[in-house]
Amino acid sequence: MTIDKLGPIDPVSKYNKTEKASRPEKKEKSDSISVSKEAKSMGEIYKATEDIKLSPDIREDKVREVKEKLTDPSYISDKVIESVAESIMGLFEL
Repeated sequence: MTIDKLGPIDPVSKYNKTEKASRPEKKEKSDSISVSKEAKSMGEIYKATEDIKLSPDIREDKVREVKEKLTDPSYISDKVIESVAESIMGLFEL
């Protein structure tokens, strides 16, 4: 039985060859980001929360409106009292 060589005579010679080094390609420098839908919605929630924190606790226009209504003697009637009572009972589910 004989074994024939399958490659070049000196198998190491093909590994000793060096190729000329090439310079790396210069890419344009640009940065970019992408924001997910979840991050956008979280940002909107955060913005709304901050707006609420910065808003006044008492709405002066509503307070003024209620004061004007309460000073009018014809405003407080049985109809208004019944309406308020029904609203309160509805809140407590009675």
